[in-house]
Amino acid sequence: MSIDPGWPVAAALVLLLAVTLVAHRTAGYAMERPVVVAAVRAILQLGVAALVIAAVVRSLVLSCLLLVVMFGIGVLTTSRRIEAARAWPWAALAMACGVVPVLAIVLATGTIPPKGIAVIPVGGIIIGNAMTANTLLGRRAFAALREERGLYEACLSIGLLPAQAINELIHRRAPEALLPGLDQVKTTGVVTLPGAFIGVMLGGGSPVQAATAQVLVLFGIMAAQTVTVLVGERLIEARRLVPADVRAELID
Repeated sequence: MSIDPGWPVAAALVLLLAVTLVAHRTAGYAMERPVVVAAVRAILQLGVAALVIAAVVRSLVLSCLLLVVMFGIGVLTTSRRIEAARAWPWAALAMACGVVPVLAIVLATGTIPPKGIAVIPVGGIIIGNAMTANTLLGRRAFAALREERGLYEACLSIGLLPAQAINELIHRRAPEALLPGLDQVKTTGVVTLPGAFIGVMLGGGSPVQAATAQVLVLFGIMAAQTVTVLVGERLIEARRLVPADVRAELID
């Protein structure tokens, strides 16, 4: 089975986009323009990605360089989304702490071969999910720090250090960044059949091979997201990974 470019696909894309836009207009979310921009970018970016991957997939060095570029784009994306663009080095550190050990383990154990055709998709999935976890952590943590400044100051007034006061506000919210990933793992095969599973099946692999590949990816996602959130939380407590306005409010 394969899905080839053509009029049927074009028609399906137009109809799906129309459904999305109508739903946004009906709900009054006022996000029609971002939806159209996202759709156009997805088409263009995936087209370019297909050409780039086809060009570099035979070289492990070039494949790793492509992953570095993907990682960099992920860092910039999450930094902008959490409104902490100037703190991007710390976002990169949090994500790297989650991504690098996972890739090291799957390569060192021989689970995936050191070839571009294997490294690129697995690495891309892990990077993308680490980015998502960092974004969810930042948005929840910074909302708490902005909205509960009084509690932060109250913690300082009773003798807590700034890092301890920040921890009081954000620690209980940090696990929320992990819930989507955990739900994905819990419902795989029951509610959803994720991309790695479908990809192996479409590529001619057996159901057992598809299930094995998907379990590997899901365990990698859990590990990468958990470590990313852990490190990100510590960096927020140290007032490193924070937006400028939040940093200014976190008095000693």
